[in-house]
Amino acid sequence: MMEVRLVVDGEEIELNPFVVKVIGKVVEALATSLKGVEENWKRIELEVVK
Repeated sequence: MMEVRLVVDGEEIELNPFVVKVIGKVVEALATSLKGVEENWKRIELEVVK
């Protein structure tokens, strides 16, 4: 099972299992479609700053 954490401005946002699965699969699909990212990855970190 995939573990997904969402932290906004230092506050962790509680995610239900459906949202964890959707976010995890979308990020996995985006990352693994990039050249140089192996399909057997262990950890993906994504930071968004506005």
